[in-house]
Amino acid sequence: MILIIDDDSSIRSSLTFMLKRAGYETEAVPGPKEAIEVVRSTEPELILMDMNFSLSTSGEEGLTLLRQVRIFRPEVPVILMTAWGSIQLAVQGMQAGAFDFITKPWVNSAFLKSVETALALNRKEDIAPASNRGEMDGKFRFDKIIGRSPALLGVLNTIGRIAKTNASVLITGESGTGKELIAEAIHMNSPRAKEGFVKVNLGGISQSLFESEMFGHKKGAFTDAGTDRIGRFELANRGTIFLDEIGDLELGCQVKLLRVLQDQTFEMLGDSRPRKVDVRVVSATNRDLTQMVHEHTFREDLFYRINLITVHLPALRERREDIPLLAHYFADKQSELNGLPRVEFASDAVEFLKRLPYQGNIRELKNLVERTMLVSGKELLTAQDFDAQYLRRDEPAQAGFRPGMTLEEMECQTILQALDKYNNNLSQVASQLGISRAALYRRLEKYNITVNDRR
Repeated sequence: MILIIDDDSSIRSSLTFMLKRAGYETEAVPGPKEAIEVVRSTEPELILMDMNFSLSTSGEEGLTLLRQVRIFRPEVPVILMTAWGSIQLAVQGMQAGAFDFITKPWVNSAFLKSVETALALNRKEDIAPASNRGEMDGKFRFDKIIGRSPALLGVLNTIGRIAKTNASVLITGESGTGKELIAEAIHMNSPRAKEGFVKVNLGGISQSLFESEMFGHKKGAFTDAGTDRIGRFELANRGTIFLDEIGDLELGCQVKLLRVLQDQTFEMLGDSRPRKVDVRVVSATNRDLTQMVHEHTFREDLFYRINLITVHLPALRERREDIPLLAHYFADKQSELNGLPRVEFASDAVEFLKRLPYQGNIRELKNLVERTMLVSGKELLTAQDFDAQYLRRDEPAQAGFRPGMTLEEMECQTILQALDKYNNNLSQVASQLGISRAALYRRLEKYNITVNDRR
């Protein structure tokens, strides 16, 4: 049963009608007194709660009722309902333990999606979490994620549990830990897997281009708009949109993003007609958003909107048992892509790799393995080979060329070293190499060099 608490009889009626049409059993009450009577005698599956029950608009009544409900039914999720202009009340409610918030007037499809998500995440699972990688691979599609450490298994179990829902997910972790792969795994194991997975690096979009990139534009909307353009949200319709580096999004753009995440509607530049979109939102950042909220550089309401579920990726140094598996995987991929003989690792090489600090995490390991293969040209790599190519933070990058290298191998090697030296900052890499970013992108594609952290 879903309990509806609102002093407006028209809202109670419309919600009851909408939810019953969707197949849910409901009970509607006008205020806190009646709500507590229901909560004392019955355990609802979900509570939909207004924030104000009198002429006052402070929201204090709603916050008080929320605290009382959580005393009697701490496990029952509560979705708060508030006007857009008083959205700060909803933020206070989230701080007090509410599951989610909806703004009035709502979009029915977005409202029902929130209800469905709350019920799905609160449903008691009868299936025990997988205890090993083999068991997990029998249930889910995690073929791009390498490793079997307990730290990684914990992440994959979480993904398996939440992937089937529409819950927004925030993926946190240091740069180079594989956040994009986790986002893609969430999509591939969801009911949306057959639809689009649209990746957006928010750190690379300026405020002036944000609306055009995300929502699209009509021809003539601005000076250079020669044709209509579909935005990223529309491209992701019925699928998943991955908002990478969300911590780098400028404040002016954050409120625009919040509106589309809240209502699942947007307007193209040059077109005042609202467009509906059905997307699942997965975000990622290597920044401390909680601290940014405290510093007022990241909106608190947006923070609560994007992290219904938080998945934290461990650093590579926290899952060292996965390093040999990852190293062999990268070596095999490099051999396959460049037609090289398959290489093996001497035992001292594996031990050497497991001891490194990996401030650049998985990306640093990948670059080290690929660089060592290309420079050494050997089919058995030793600790000495890796040590010669390891770029220590207090040392300048070494040329690392060997006699007989082709020009293409030398160019590839130079790019790999520059990526390591400048921590994959493509602007600095292009500047160091004396080429444009576009030329750098062409060379990355030519040599099959993957750089997830493009800036």
